[in-house]
Amino acid sequence: METSDFKPKSFWQRPEGVTGMLFAVAIGIGSGFLLVTVLPALIALAQTTVYLVLMLMALAALIYVALDPKMRALIGFSYKSVMRWVTGLFVQIDPIGILKSYVESLQDNLRNMNKQMNKLRGQMHQLKEIIVNNQKEIQSNLQLASQAKDQNNQAMMVLKSRKAGRLQESNLRLDELYNKMEVLYRVLKRMYENSEVLMEDIKDQVELKEQERKAIHASNSAMRSAMSVIQGDKDKRAMFDEALEAVADDVSQKVGEMERFMEVSSSFMNSIDLQNGVFEQEGLEMLEKWEQESFSKLLGDEKQTLISKANDDNEVLDLSAPMKTLERVGHRNQYDNFFE
Repeated sequence: METSDFKPKSFWQRPEGVTGMLFAVAIGIGSGFLLVTVLPALIALAQTTVYLVLMLMALAALIYVALDPKMRALIGFSYKSVMRWVTGLFVQIDPIGILKSYVESLQDNLRNMNKQMNKLRGQMHQLKEIIVNNQKEIQSNLQLASQAKDQNNQAMMVLKSRKAGRLQESNLRLDELYNKMEVLYRVLKRMYENSEVLMEDIKDQVELKEQERKAIHASNSAMRSAMSVIQGDKDKRAMFDEALEAVADDVSQKVGEMERFMEVSSSFMNSIDLQNGVFEQEGLEMLEKWEQESFSKLLGDEKQTLISKANDDNEVLDLSAPMKTLERVGHRNQYDNFFE
């Protein structure tokens, strides 16, 4: 995801925004209740000139705060800061902490994905062996049918011909099944390779940006940030945290896609009955739905290429080929441009 594609979430779209909304509703209800409670006393006080003047001054001050953009910005900044602090007591909202948790998730996912690929590889070897053995038996039955025809043994010819036909139909289903398994394997392998690079990039960003973030927060205190907001300048702290949130949001989508495809592949693999060459329709539909989805954040344009290769008889899959170690383009971290 390019930085131009990233639209920063507003305060109300973030976890602290939910807290802020709840607090705002509570404040509104409390203020209304308080106003109703003290209204008779206020009316009584308003009958005294001194108190009436004080009340009008207080009202004027409230109107000034409401109309002055700088005061609104300062109050808004203070409110958001407090809500962020309150939310942070219960929910992880620190982007560095979120990225660290994604590294742990990726490590677990990579281990699980490796197990899935090993299981799938074993199933594919077994299925290929069944297809080859069926093909040999087809040829054997066709030869026996031909011999029976030459011997004018009509019953044997029909028996062997039908058996060859049934095996041929079975192999057509098994070939279709193998093609779907090949799509799974090619995609799982590429996701594994891409996710290894993704994990290393996140680790690098966390290591570098954690120290940089501390320095920026130290040099741009909360008071200085508030003054920047009042003056209408961009807050360096906020801009840096927005970039980190963009990274965390991108990683979240990629990890989510990775876990979803692992679920799809696991459901499909568990539905396969190799002995009878059948598979449940639900598992196949999940895989086909994934294939039809146009975009993949983790695979990019490679998604359609991988699917095409799996359905191309000229593209032979080498199940014994080792994992590739992908290198960064120009040795550049894929998230460097988020901070430029």
